[in-house]
This record gives sequence, C-alpha cells and structure tokens, in this order.
Amino acid sequence: MTQENKTVVARWFKEFWGNPWNPRIINELATADIFLHYPMHEPKNGRASVTKFMTDFREAFPDLNFQGVGDLIADGSYVVGRWEGGGTHTGPAFCDFRMGSIPAASGRKMKFAGTSVLRVEQGRIAEELGQEDGLTAMLQLGLIRAPEPEAAAARPGGELPPGWNNMAGFPKDRR
Repeated sequence: MTQENKTVVARWFKEFWGNPWNPRIINELATADIFLHYPMHEPKNGRASVTKFMTDFREAFPDLNFQGVGDLIADGSYVVGRWEGGGTHTGPAFCDFRMGSIPAASGRKMKFAGTSVLRVEQGRIAEELGQEDGLTAMLQLGLIRAPEPEAAAARPGGELPPGWNNMAGFPKDRR
C-alpha cells in the first residue's frame, strides 16, 4: 500500500504542482472533499476550491513550477515529500496570499522550498498539509520587508551577531 500511495503522490506533485500542469488531475486523483492547506494561503476544501486556487495561481504565475526533491517517505496512508520551485508573476493581480495582494504583472520572482504531508484514501489525495518557506517567498514578492539596518541596531539587546541566529558558533564563522 505504501508504494502505491507514493506513486499517487509522485504523480500529484508532477501533474498538479509541476509545469505544465494537468487540471484534470484534480478530478482524477483528489477526493471530492480534498483539504489543501499551506500557511501562505487560506485553506482550500473540495475540488472546486482547489481547482479555482490553482487556476488563479497559474494565471498570475504562468511559469509556476514545483518539483519533488529527494525520496518520498510513506507510512500507511501518509506520504511526506520535500519540494522546491517558484515562478514569476507576469499575469493578473493575485490576492490569495494571507500577507496581501500583488498587482498585475509585478515581474517579481519567487523561489522557495517546503515539505508536504499528504493523506491518501483509496488511491486519491484526501489531504495535503504543507510547510513552506513563506518568509522567503513574501520577501521576494515584496509583501513584507526586512527591517532597515538602523532599526535592527536599535533592537532591545543590540545587534545580533553574524549568521541567521544568535547561537554562538552557529553557523560557523567563515571569516
């Protein structure tokens, strides 16, 4: 059963999230009440909602393309996969991001990665829950901004040391 579920998810990744996308894959591989949730977007429930989401997403980002990376991991009805991808916003305005909307043809590019857990019921995707690097995507799309250097220096406790966190020696100082 786990190998069959991995095959279903691999096909979903390729035909739903890949480029070109196959809109028929939703009726073919999703349950009628599929639940799709990624933190950057409002949750979607049902085939019609998922179809509208992906249609709008691909109209706004015509080159949208996500692909699985590494091996899929399966346990019972659950399959976990890592992915990466992105696209360029050259289409109409897009308002499905929780952080706000982007105007038509902004030309902004996004590239980010994430991990998804999918539940498969009788050979169909019933649920897809993902965690993506939304911070990177929202920064790239201009929906949020990094703090100005002056503001970072004035933060309580002073500046953070070099690196992406303030743990001593992590990541290793490469000076």
